[in-house]
Amino acid sequence: MSAHNETPASEDPVEAVVKYIPYVIPAAGALLIFLLAFIAVSMA
Repeated sequence: MSAHNETPASEDPVEAVVKYIPYVIPAAGALLIFLLAFIAVSMA
């Protein structure tokens, strides 16, 4: 019988991204607020 050379369970790509979510979401929110404020000031 042939031996199956299975690789060990690799890390899920979704799990690799999930650990950065607490940093990405607030940064995106701050950037969005800044852009909206900049648009409001420039239109005034």
